[in-house]
Amino acid sequence: MAEAIRMPLLSDTMKEGVIAEWHKKVGDTVKSDDVIADVETDKATMEVMPYVDGTLLYIGVEKGKGVPVNGIMAIIGKPGEDYKAILDAENSGGAKPAPAASAQPAPVTATPPQPAQNPPAEATPAAPPKSGAPTPPRATAAPQPAPAAEPAPTEESSPAPVEEKEQEQPADNTDERVKASPLAKKLAQDKGVDISTIKGTGDNGRIVKKDVDGYTPPATPAAQPAKAQAPTPVMTLPVGEEGHTDTPLSQMRRIIAQKLSESKSNSPHFYLRMTITMDKAIDARKAINDISPVKVSFNDMVIKACAMALRRHPAINSSWMGDFIRQNHHIHIGTAVAVEEGLIVPVIKFADQKSLSQIAQEAGNLYEKARTKKIQPQEFTGNTFTISNLGMMDIDEFTAIINPPDACILAVGKITPTPVSENGAIVVRQLMKITMSCDHRVVDGAVGSRFLQTLKVHLENPVTMLV
Repeated sequence: MAEAIRMPLLSDTMKEGVIAEWHKKVGDTVKSDDVIADVETDKATMEVMPYVDGTLLYIGVEKGKGVPVNGIMAIIGKPGEDYKAILDAENSGGAKPAPAASAQPAPVTATPPQPAQNPPAEATPAAPPKSGAPTPPRATAAPQPAPAAEPAPTEESSPAPVEEKEQEQPADNTDERVKASPLAKKLAQDKGVDISTIKGTGDNGRIVKKDVDGYTPPATPAAQPAKAQAPTPVMTLPVGEEGHTDTPLSQMRRIIAQKLSESKSNSPHFYLRMTITMDKAIDARKAINDISPVKVSFNDMVIKACAMALRRHPAINSSWMGDFIRQNHHIHIGTAVAVEEGLIVPVIKFADQKSLSQIAQEAGNLYEKARTKKIQPQEFTGNTFTISNLGMMDIDEFTAIINPPDACILAVGKITPTPVSENGAIVVRQLMKITMSCDHRVVDGAVGSRFLQTLKVHLENPVTMLV
């Protein structure tokens, strides 16, 4: 019997999964432990296996599309088996009629406006100039009062024929409709004068040589357009070009926006800052790396120091649960890691029980999995305290938003050689600035301050982390 492969719940905040890649196609034989697809969740990209043997009969969505949790990704069964009943049962709630209804109005509303309105609007002005002489004279007779008024003082009977001739001329600006002698036409062409603008004094308004010789083009109208148009190109030349790109939200970015917005608005943040002298930590790290099987970073030392301090101050290792505060007995420290789609927080579990080299080894493996999208849900969930370190990006100090369900997050800046006064002398010390964001519903200022004092002792005297 055919079986539906549904979108699994791959993280506690997951609403849907996006198909990043299909590794099988319809008709392929599939084993229960085969990876049929990579699914992008709000935290990472993970592999999905069907856990049944058979033939891939149906793929629900193409690459790049989302499937809600528990929605059908694919159907696997025997070759040629009918799987329509599974889809019918899934869609019985009306999943398919909705797109069909929404698809129909689009062509109906888009089609009528174009043939019914646009073509007539374009055809109406285009037709009269070609075939209809009566309509243009009415439209063009209105702007012609100046030429018609010139012969009025000469004779009372002349205006009528003059108006008729001038109504014919604007209808067609070609020389074939203008009465002129061949010599007058030749002279007008040589002078570059539009002969239709010259007033004829010959029989029936015929234009003769003396009319062309005595014609003076109006200087004022010609000069005004030139002056008005000259600055126009300069005014319209763009200095720069505006533009933008709209990027669709990935599942990870959508959840980051949602969760951190909720944290910032719901959790009353307050901040505690401290400066740590890292000279002894730098010397200790060099000595440790001489014998450690893996390279220990400053961030690994911060993780270890925080784990030791949390053991001394369990109130920091707590969560706000709405009606009560949960104090965790285990210490799981998350570290924010930047990936292409946003941020992910791999978690070092039971960090207080691990050595520096163990923390370094595990952290390196988790960071690599996060960057290559191979990290699993159990590896980025369950944190009780979070560290965000931007020191390697040359950031002096910053404040971070609390990562739920934690009550605190520690923001770590870079180590900077700084002159300080000691015993009346100026010496250069390697200083690192840290800022802890605290949820005031769980942690008070004095509690957070005592935690930072213990953290300072461990980082300034790394030997205390070995006791």
